[in-house]
Amino acid sequence: MKLQTENTGLQRNLTINHSSAWYLLKAMRPKQWTKNMVLFAGIIFAQKIFTEIYLLKTLFAFAIFCVLSGSVYIINDIVDVEKDRAHPHKRFRPLASGQLSPSLAAGFAVIAVLVSLGGAFWLNTGFGFIAVAYFLLTTAYSFKLKNVVIVDVLTIAIGFVFRAVAGATAIMVNISPWLLVCTFLLALFLALSKRRHELLLLENNAFLHRKILDEYKPEMLEQMISVVTSSTLMAYSLYTFTSGHSEYLMGTIPFVIYGIFRYMYLVHQKNIGGSPESALLKDIPMAVNIILWGISCSLILYYFK
Repeated sequence: MKLQTENTGLQRNLTINHSSAWYLLKAMRPKQWTKNMVLFAGIIFAQKIFTEIYLLKTLFAFAIFCVLSGSVYIINDIVDVEKDRAHPHKRFRPLASGQLSPSLAAGFAVIAVLVSLGGAFWLNTGFGFIAVAYFLLTTAYSFKLKNVVIVDVLTIAIGFVFRAVAGATAIMVNISPWLLVCTFLLALFLALSKRRHELLLLENNAFLHRKILDEYKPEMLEQMISVVTSSTLMAYSLYTFTSGHSEYLMGTIPFVIYGIFRYMYLVHQKNIGGSPESALLKDIPMAVNIILWGISCSLILYYFK
């Protein structure tokens, strides 16, 4: 009887440990790790993707940023746990729903940050400092910057630029300033679209979930999105004209135009602007367009030099 009781207790502990591991992984939001794909811009546009050592370093850098950004998501959820419980969708997150202990989540986040930053400096010093800068920026966003109007969306966009720079620094190659501008503007477009979605979804209760939403109006966001949209298209077009890779790179402009217009359609007609990763992973036309853009860029960069 005693042996059976001990076995039952052991099975229960294993179940709890497995559940905790699953909820920790879920709290790190693996779906949003697609944002870290920006790190591959450096190796792709430096035409080094078929060089094994460069590819391995980029994959390692990508893994580091996935762990690091996942840790920041956990920190953000700890800070916003009460607000998330009032949100129609975010209340199902592990911390907001009570499935994950805040103390366990905090302890795991600290360990994950230390391990990922250690790995970043092991890769190379420059990459390590960029990883630290990214962590400090995103942590500052979680505690303060997300409550400062306009600065909140600019911070999100700068975070994407850090990813792009990190990818180039990991393999020590140069990256075009135009590519950084395109990354910044595209990320700003996604951030503004997300704010618009939150404002319309939560309506009169928007400021209860996210204080900064009280500073925005739909009309104002629409104007900002219009400005950023045209700027993104112009910046990418200028990049293809001046990149020096190949005049055929201009042929990828229609893919970028379609991608932006398709996302605007999804935001306005399908109401999924609050989740850019859903648009990338679940919308088939968008996914096909991104794949075609990637194939086109690869063929042009590597076979039409």
